[in-house]
Amino acid sequence: MIINNLKKIFQNELLSIYPKQEIDSFFYLLTEAFMGLKRVDIALDPKFEIDISNKQKLFSALAKLKNEIPIQYIIGETEFYGLTFIVDKNVLIPRPETEELVSWVLNEVKRLKDKVERKDHKKTSIKILDIGTGSGCIAIALAKELPYANVWALDISDKALKIAKLNAKLNNVNIQFLKKDILKTKELPLNFDIIISNPPYIEEHEKSKMKNNVLLNEPQLALFVKDHKPLIFYDIISDIALNNLHKNGLLFFEINQAFGKEMIQLLNEKGFKDIELRKDIFGNDRMLKADLN
Repeated sequence: MIINNLKKIFQNELLSIYPKQEIDSFFYLLTEAFMGLKRVDIALDPKFEIDISNKQKLFSALAKLKNEIPIQYIIGETEFYGLTFIVDKNVLIPRPETEELVSWVLNEVKRLKDKVERKDHKKTSIKILDIGTGSGCIAIALAKELPYANVWALDISDKALKIAKLNAKLNNVNIQFLKKDILKTKELPLNFDIIISNPPYIEEHEKSKMKNNVLLNEPQLALFVKDHKPLIFYDIISDIALNNLHKNGLLFFEINQAFGKEMIQLLNEKGFKDIELRKDIFGNDRMLKADLN
């Protein structure tokens, strides 16, 4: 089959579900993943003949796209902070707004490290904990950017931790993994300079507004909280931070945009200082930092 003809089939079959631009993006991602063909290669050779094996792979992918399975799960990987991550239905697909959170942490780590080194006149390591690590994207991105840091990653799911460990190996970083149910944890066995978490924060009533590719495929354990307890993870993780952050330690959260004011109040009441709420690239209240002075 000629590659341009298959591209037209993708467009015809998927146009009722996705915009044309997104369909084209899917097609080029698949041809590169399965055949090593970049978009420019197809443009230069639109009559390229697809062999039977790759034709079967592409039609199989087309069927999955019609069932609204995310392209990242079909390919089996995605990119986050310039790194490649293995993903499947057991972990959330990393989002661009979480990259912003990582960038914020990195900037604060540099400031914190420089301050400590100027005071002590010596190099220092830094301890970081990622709670609810999922694919490991936050912990691994931080470990990659901060080779002097000691990074821990915690999750309740054995399947998620298996993926995260594969991703740590894939990206050549050393991370300590912990399996714990954070809702049943009051204190951890060691202290940290930074605790960061992107916990479940979507209320169950919001399901009706969500697209099927997320709702029917990504792990609900990592997405949803009960409507009557929307801040339960933040409440418990903040208490853990009170016990397990070093003096002048930092707590970072990704949050539900609807609860920015409530989160500031929660952290104020627990005694955190210098609480800062930031918007993401889409203009939503999405990230929060608090100091333990």
